[in-house]
Amino acid sequence: MFRPLPLFIGARYTRAKRRNHFISFISMTSMIGLSLGVLAMIVVLSVMNGFQREMSSRILGLVPHASILGVQPLSDWRSVADAALKNPAVVAAAPVTEMEGMLSYKGAMQPIQVSGIEPAEEGKVSIVGQHIVQGALQDLVPGEYGVVIGELTARRFRLNTGDKLTLIVPEISKAPGGITPRMQRLTVVGIFKVGAELDGSQAYINVADAAEMQRWAPGSVQGVRLKLQDLYAAPQVSKAIAGQLGDAYHADDWSHTQGSLFSAMKMEKTMIGLLLMMIIAVAAFNIIATLVMVVNDKGADIAILRTIGATPMQIMGTFMVQGSLIGVVGTLIGGVLGVIAAINVSQIVGWLERVSGQHIFTSDVYFISSLPSQLQWGDVLMICTAGLVMSFLATVYPAYRASQIEPAMALRYE
Repeated sequence: MFRPLPLFIGARYTRAKRRNHFISFISMTSMIGLSLGVLAMIVVLSVMNGFQREMSSRILGLVPHASILGVQPLSDWRSVADAALKNPAVVAAAPVTEMEGMLSYKGAMQPIQVSGIEPAEEGKVSIVGQHIVQGALQDLVPGEYGVVIGELTARRFRLNTGDKLTLIVPEISKAPGGITPRMQRLTVVGIFKVGAELDGSQAYINVADAAEMQRWAPGSVQGVRLKLQDLYAAPQVSKAIAGQLGDAYHADDWSHTQGSLFSAMKMEKTMIGLLLMMIIAVAAFNIIATLVMVVNDKGADIAILRTIGATPMQIMGTFMVQGSLIGVVGTLIGGVLGVIAAINVSQIVGWLERVSGQHIFTSDVYFISSLPSQLQWGDVLMICTAGLVMSFLATVYPAYRASQIEPAMALRYE
């Protein structure tokens, strides 16, 4: 059976019992450190992926993936919706009218983004109806000027369904100032909670009431909101649809309002990944110390191998195999344990909460009540590859030093 000399001797050195137990201890700690680094990086990146998925589903479930807006109010939004639905990337469409203003209640005020919606159509493009904690979205009846507000807004003003508050919106006029405020009394008919900042900055009214407040013709809307199969394709899809409809329309998408948040999350994941990579690097380069001590311990063996015909490259390959095996075993153990932990991290946290009696993630403080995790095999492959590459590079210098040992010098005191 053919066995390359470096592979045979390197594997034998790895599993052999050494006279110097300290070297064995250093080898074991290098392997354990590499495993823990790989495990930690897989789990942390999976948790960050889970948080990003939750933020995407909740925030981007409320704000429009994309919108086709008219330069002038649209009197027939269904024709625009039908044209948009011809694009295979569009899943659903619904009318929308956006307004910015201030909410006022007993002297307290806060800025608000108000969306005029059609309750019967909104469920196709938004998750707000699934997160109503008081009232119902269907209570937005035309002409009654009802409003659905977020839980943070309700808590700030101490509002419940049935309470009344005032919406102040700017109106362009011929007055010397050019803009005059217009006030509209609204009745709270519902409260939603998605557990994000939108709970304090978003509100919903009926699209017919929004047209009345804007002094538009009955049935007019600002545009059509679109739900897409791939929300990250929103800029390209919305621009293509607006371009087909003509110059009377322009496109908008979620990246204009929420893009900075998701860019920050992506940057945070990158930076934390680099920091955790340093843990793997430290563990991997501990192999250098291990191999340096092994080379010193095996000086006589190296000299004997050289005298019976082993070449410097074979000696170098022997110790590179030994160091690489430490890296391979450590990386594989860390990868397997990391995948298992990432898949079961929610259950592990739940078990810790039951055992300790303490809630790590309470819904009153955090927007989620459990630790989300989304394992991405691309991350696992990247982490394991980095661990293996750094382990291999760590073997080069000690192995080179071993290949330069002269037999006569090594055997002088033997």
